[in-house]
Amino acid sequence: MERSIIHLNIADFAVAVEKLIDSSLKDYPLIIAPKGSARAVVYDMSEEAFQAGIRKGMPLRKASRICSSSRILPPRFDRYEQAMRDLVKQTLPYSPFVESGEGDGHLFIDITGTSRLFGPPVDVAWRLNKKIKQALSLNPIWSVAPNKLVAKVATRLVKPVGEYIVGAGEEKEFLKPLRIGLIPGIEKADLTRLKEFNFSFVSEVLAMELEHLKISFGKRAMFIHDTIRGVDHSPVLAVTQSKPELRADHEFAEDTNDIQILKSALYILTEKICLVLREKRKAAEKIKIEINYSDGLRNTAQMMIRPVTANELTLYTKTLSLLDRSVKRRIRIRHMSLVCEKYVFPQIQMELFEKTNRKRENIIKTIDEIRSRFGYDAVKPGITKLALQG
Repeated sequence: MERSIIHLNIADFAVAVEKLIDSSLKDYPLIIAPKGSARAVVYDMSEEAFQAGIRKGMPLRKASRICSSSRILPPRFDRYEQAMRDLVKQTLPYSPFVESGEGDGHLFIDITGTSRLFGPPVDVAWRLNKKIKQALSLNPIWSVAPNKLVAKVATRLVKPVGEYIVGAGEEKEFLKPLRIGLIPGIEKADLTRLKEFNFSFVSEVLAMELEHLKISFGKRAMFIHDTIRGVDHSPVLAVTQSKPELRADHEFAEDTNDIQILKSALYILTEKICLVLREKRKAAEKIKIEINYSDGLRNTAQMMIRPVTANELTLYTKTLSLLDRSVKRRIRIRHMSLVCEKYVFPQIQMELFEKTNRKRENIIKTIDEIRSRFGYDAVKPGITKLALQG
């Protein structure tokens, strides 16, 4: 059965929510950014501010100079999360498969096979748009497409208002004339590499065979090959279905940007994740770090783990590079999280039998045995000392 995915996107979501709560903000260029921080950056901005040259991630000082008439409000994530819950409630009568972003105004709804109940997918999208306008006074952009990837690109094309319909079998032709940077999942490293070939548009990359892509992109080749053709089999998760992830959190006693303390905390988080993985007899395949700064902003970075592992000594060395990518500001950090977004059954590989790996496995096995007998606190690696103190 051909899939039908609706993507709803409330443009400039944080701004839309703030203007909904305070109507006096309606006629002003609005910037959402932390106040009282010398290095604060823009979290979100209104269309008026965008047209004036304001961009997300821009230093607030620069944004204030560019658009001196703008109003500035601090981000209030609790408001945005509540607004997302209200949006989900409006869509649930049409499908249990409703996947929302984290307070960002994005919703995917899988209405495959519901035509007998609710009519064609386009009619459902129109109805949802009207319903959300009436109930919440929010005006979503919407698209209908055969998968999440294409649906998301379609709403990007019509922002800040509008709708777009992509039929089954039209995915490749739809993406063909677009700039590569519009395609979700194409990373900065991919764009840099493609630029070396003077490629800027999807149509130019489509000329490359998979074997040619493998030479330049290695393991990323298959993903790029499928993505630029609009191939995406990822499901829309049910609203009650949480993503299969493991999470470990560390709240610093005092906000800090001391790299040694951050590394110490990262090892603690890695150790906690790996302990659960071993209990489940699984191994980490995809890891994400979330950094929450004292001024309210959040930064994340993620990576695939090859080969997969449940050994904290191995995983920690890999996540250190993630820490470097996450900590890009001089603002002190309040909270750090390590998330294992994907874990799998480990495969037997030759690397498991190398001398260094055997030594690491034996160390972890011994630590697990001691803790099993005398408790978790019986063994505390020296690297964790700084984080435990701070």
